[in-house]
Amino acid sequence: MMLTLYLTWLERKESAVIQDRIGANRASIFGVRIIGLFQPIADAIKMVFKEDFTPSFSKKFLHNTAPLISFLFVAITIAAIPFGDVLRIGRRSIRLQILDINVGLLFILAMLSLGVYGILIGGWASNNKYTIIGGLRGAAQFISYEIALGMALVGIIMVYPSLNLSDIVVYQGGHFFGVLPKWGVFFQPLGCIVFLFAAMAETKRVPFDLPEGESEIIGFFTEYSGLKWGLFMMTDFMEIIVVSCILTTLFFGGWQVAWLAAEGFIFPWGGTWVLSHGVVVFLQVFAFNIKVFFFCWLQILFRWTYPRFRYDQVMDFGWKLLIPLCIANIVITGIVMSI
Repeated sequence: MMLTLYLTWLERKESAVIQDRIGANRASIFGVRIIGLFQPIADAIKMVFKEDFTPSFSKKFLHNTAPLISFLFVAITIAAIPFGDVLRIGRRSIRLQILDINVGLLFILAMLSLGVYGILIGGWASNNKYTIIGGLRGAAQFISYEIALGMALVGIIMVYPSLNLSDIVVYQGGHFFGVLPKWGVFFQPLGCIVFLFAAMAETKRVPFDLPEGESEIIGFFTEYSGLKWGLFMMTDFMEIIVVSCILTTLFFGGWQVAWLAAEGFIFPWGGTWVLSHGVVVFLQVFAFNIKVFFFCWLQILFRWTYPRFRYDQVMDFGWKLLIPLCIANIVITGIVMSI
């Protein structure tokens, strides 16, 4: 939740650098600004106390429920992400993962796909023709890119034969010839690229922001204000974090660090650097967070670099390019594994 809050600040600052301006820096506490770091707090206070307007012509119960649905399913998803190995304190072992289940990958895909109901219900319950268009756009886009998203992960399941995210991370702990880590990106480079683009389309951000279409006044949340509007915005930023976590876990080793074993660093040229268990776990968690931060930054960079697609281009990109690439990736992976 804290990272979600400060991604709003990061996006303002990153877009400001790209556009050669300063960005948000006016919010202060007792005259102290600290390059605008208090801005997310000011935004949160504003959203809480801003007028929460519900149109008289809307279906009020569903209108009020839709933001909670979108927020809930994305928030639940993070529970299945392993952000570290097992931490041992005395005789107690603590797995650094909230929900360790054998079908963790399917759980994540299911929770992310259910988020479309918040968009559909929000657009329809607002009882506004523009919001309905935004909701329909969102549903079509979600369905289209969910297929590519799932198919991009088939290759990973073929290489690392498990749906348990912890097991997949453990499989990525070895090295090629003692040098290159056995991360998913080296086994599935095409799957990684397809997953990244499909997942970015799932976040509904530029260049895939057709469900919102702010410049067209067609967003599914046009009739929302106050904290309910804030929940939709927070959901968008939480989706960025979830996508970064999944990408890190499946393709970039998760909490694995190159040459770091349970007893410390074991270098391919023969050197060894012995570390305590606590230090090893700290480095693993730190490495996981650094990878996630990088992919959050990368997605924001895409958002402020590329122009929006037309709606037909969004559909063509998903159905005519990403899905055929997924099929080719599965076939090539099967052939290589057979050989």
